[in-house]
Amino acid sequence: MRIRLPYLLFFLVLVFLDQVTKLTVAARYSEGESLNIIGDYLRLTYVRNPGAAFSLSFGGPQIMFAMTVFVIVLLIFLYVRGSVRPQTVPGKIALLLVFAGAVGNLIDRCRLFEVIDFIEMGIGRYRWPVYNFADIFITFGTILLFLSYATGREPSGEIQPPAPE
Repeated sequence: MRIRLPYLLFFLVLVFLDQVTKLTVAARYSEGESLNIIGDYLRLTYVRNPGAAFSLSFGGPQIMFAMTVFVIVLLIFLYVRGSVRPQTVPGKIALLLVFAGAVGNLIDRCRLFEVIDFIEMGIGRYRWPVYNFADIFITFGTILLFLSYATGREPSGEIQPPAPE
């Protein structure tokens, strides 16, 4: 199992982007403060989230920490075992997105026992739960992984020539 430098750099950039945006929001805004970015549709709203992605809650900070560590360890285990080892570039990027998002939120849970969220979307009183870049990475990575496997592009990712007759 070798990790290639471009993928490692991509992972580090994702975690860095997640952490820098969270630290910037926390330094410049008070908790609960909002700033309209695109009218009422997209806001920067600083909140602290002790729950899971999109403010889902499955227990206290210790449970959320344990679940995050479990997901990261499970991803590493499945990768090392070969159960989840994408061969295509989109599959590899998808796995890196999920892993980087989980690590980004784990860093917050280690530092704060909760996660900094700041992206809020909606129309009027119909709002999506506030989220962060790590949540975006996890969501899109999961969708990409699902599509990679559902379309049969994984695990080999190669188009097989027809068998000779």
